[in-house]
Amino acid sequence: MAVENDSDTGVLTRSREELKPPEEFRVILLNDDYTTMEFVVSVLMTVFHKPVPEATRIMLDVHKKGRGIVGVYSFDIATTKITQVHTLAKQNGFPLKCTMEKA
Repeated sequence: MAVENDSDTGVLTRSREELKPPEEFRVILLNDDYTTMEFVVSVLMTVFHKPVPEATRIMLDVHKKGRGIVGVYSFDIATTKITQVHTLAKQNGFPLKCTMEKA
């Protein structure tokens, strides 16, 4: 809330600023021919806190459809999670890629 001083009347007025919810982005895992299914499930469980059945379902989407939607997050959280995926993949010698798009 901003306070403005009306110099003509000497009256302080308040104006309300409209706050918009943050934009949301879908985080998507992309398929490749080298990353193991077990590693993808592990990433989904550790980075995205998915339970085993949901992690397995997403992994199968990635495997069969070429991509799988992991979740919808604000920009900062989405970019952080993508960085975590890429770091884990690199540390384990996998080319797993993750991206985001506007929800």
